[in-house]
Amino acid sequence: MTRFKDKVVIVTGAGSGIGAGTARRFLQEGAFVVLNGRRKEKLHETIAGFDAAQSLIHPGDVSDEEYVKRLVEDTITKFGKLDVLVNNAGIATFGPFAQTTTEQWRKTMGTDLDSVYFASREALPHLLKTKGSIVNLSSVSGLGGDWGLSAYNAAKGALTNFTRALALEYGSRGVRINAVAPSLTTSEATADLENSPAVMTAFTDRLPLGRAATPDEIAGVIAFLASDDAVFVNGVVLPVDGGLSASNGQPNFLSLLAK
Repeated sequence: MTRFKDKVVIVTGAGSGIGAGTARRFLQEGAFVVLNGRRKEKLHETIAGFDAAQSLIHPGDVSDEEYVKRLVEDTITKFGKLDVLVNNAGIATFGPFAQTTTEQWRKTMGTDLDSVYFASREALPHLLKTKGSIVNLSSVSGLGGDWGLSAYNAAKGALTNFTRALALEYGSRGVRINAVAPSLTTSEATADLENSPAVMTAFTDRLPLGRAATPDEIAGVIAFLASDDAVFVNGVVLPVDGGLSASNGQPNFLSLLAK
């Protein structure tokens, strides 16, 4: 497919996980992709095998307002326009609320929420010209609470409603704004969780599909939302969670009875 031929896409947090998978998906579909991330070498790994002229490596911290301005300005300077913004960069702080420091709270909000505000604000004047779209990375943790993830829950919950608010404001002006809400997805960030059999058993018992998602599986949904295939989809926060949100949270009684 070449749904994004000659389109220009910014993907934040493109050095690993969902961001890397998303950047590769857009490259495969013909887009020019601007890759943001903190580690330059990881961004180069993401584009390995692709034509370097099809991308722009742009390392930096998206919680820094001035950096985000440069990110968008440099995109326009190199490619002349912007069609899609994917706000993917994010971090999670684990632990009891009482042990969450001010620094941890602010870092989580800066990366997961402030960055989306900065990037959206800078990108929207250009997206209005191209009638483009924004896809934000929320989470099932932005749709409900988790044990030990209060800062992440707060940031992703705010991002969920921020997506809806912008969709109301900009939809009639030709810019669609949506979000995906993944559940557990295999990445560097989840390596510690995946190395714990007890943790993974708890997760997979709740997931009807019985496993974590892959970054490429989330990337496919992001590409759909950004494409003309979703031309009448606006203000949606789409769970990509293997059926997790279909449950009322009760244990899998059938599996318990079978033991």
